Amino acid sequence: MNDAYVSAENRELYLLKIGEIWLKGSNRKLFERVLVRNIKAMLAAYRPYVSIQGDRYFLSLDAGGRDEAAGVLSRTFGLTGYCMPLTCPKEKAAIISAATELVRRELKLRSITTFKVACRRSDKGFSLSSYEIACAVGDAVREEFSGLTVNLSRPDFTISVEVREQVYLYGTTYPAPGGLPAGTGGKGLLMLSGGIDSPVAGYLMGKRGLALDAVYFHAYPYTSDEAKDKVASLASMLSAYMVRMRLIVVPFTDVQLHIRRHALEKERTLHMRYAMVRITSMLAKQYHASCLVTGESLSQVASQTVQSIAYTNDASSVPVFRPLIGMDKEEIIRTAHEIGTYETSILPYEDCCTLFSPKHPITKPKKERLISAFNAMDMEKLLVQAAEAAEQQRLQS
Repeated sequence: MNDAYVSAENRELYLLKIGEIWLKGSNRKLFERVLVRNIKAMLAAYRPYVSIQGDRYFLSLDAGGRDEAAGVLSRTFGLTGYCMPLTCPKEKAAIISAATELVRRELKLRSITTFKVACRRSDKGFSLSSYEIACAVGDAVREEFSGLTVNLSRPDFTISVEVREQVYLYGTTYPAPGGLPAGTGGKGLLMLSGGIDSPVAGYLMGKRGLALDAVYFHAYPYTSDEAKDKVASLASMLSAYMVRMRLIVVPFTDVQLHIRRHALEKERTLHMRYAMVRITSMLAKQYHASCLVTGESLSQVASQTVQSIAYTNDASSVPVFRPLIGMDKEEIIRTAHEIGTYETSILPYEDCCTLFSPKHPITKPKKERLISAFNAMDMEKLLVQAAEAAEQQRLQS
């Protein structure tokens, strides 16, 4: 859309708060451009217009998009929070009127007994100081609402007043994830299984600005179409944070059966992991990715010991990031709940690794011996065929 000013009539205003972008110095404008582009892409149906004033962004939308905007802004990497401010002219009476209206709206939503006023005066030419504004608003609110008292340390409600080209007043600020805008940290491929860990890994790397496509290995008929649909649902959930994400489905049955026939039972899982990393590394060039992301956590399972990771690392020609490496399972589960993937992740559809897992897997493999054993299976042609047969699956919006 044209970034000319959009009339406020039949529009809704949001004040957006940024975090880490504020520290980017001379590179800040690059991060701002990507953040604005992401917000506009996700809310395109409501003719978004974004203006930037210091460390504040103001988003204007066509009326009617409030529910969708709340969902989008609460998932937008680069934002730490958002609210819907009231605006008024730079006049004492108008500020007091808007402040009492703000409190009246809050009292309709919940019970509050204490409040404070926080004032920020960017326009130093305004006749009242920040302290004078806070005192005037506080006195007016106490007079209008007799049950409210001031508590400066732990108030139930904070009335924030910002004096800029006009005055903005807001109360509740809703949280957003922070981090860096999706797409500012390069591009990667997420090895996405149907479990709890890999969606969390994707979320954490997305929060660092990494754009992601997801790669899923499907071993039909040993894994069901329900298992694939489960992974597609997880990819759709992550895509809501990433702005856009493609799901790449790799047919893995022939590779898996070949490993099952030719590898030692205790080494099967590691060879399957190695093959997956090799194939994903092949796909990285095609999808313009410069790294891989996995959901591995150190020593969580046999294939995630230091020695096992050293072996599977050898399969990739690009860096492999493991954001969960130092997290325990409870931390990972807690994050999965927070981002909404947990309930889908625990649906009882097993992935291909689970179905072919050995009873007694090796935990301290010798890297050189395993590489020699993998090469002896003569699988290069199968790996290339699997990568070439990979298909993109359409995700639900």
